[in-house]
Amino acid sequence: MPQHAPSLPVCRACDGFPVVAITTGTRNRDGSRTTVRITCPDCKGTGRTRTAPALVRTGR
Repeated sequence: MPQHAPSLPVCRACDGFPVVAITTGTRNRDGSRTTVRITCPDCKGTGRTRTAPALVRTGR
């Protein structure tokens, strides 16, 4: 069964993966890695982008 196409296009900057966890290389006291969560600045963590509105010329 085919999947439905999304109504908004996928963000070009993050390819639909808007939040990532990056390890800093250091470890916590329990031995786990310290991670930093980063969100995509273009789509602000949604994974989708809106198309730019079309220019409308008014006046003469």
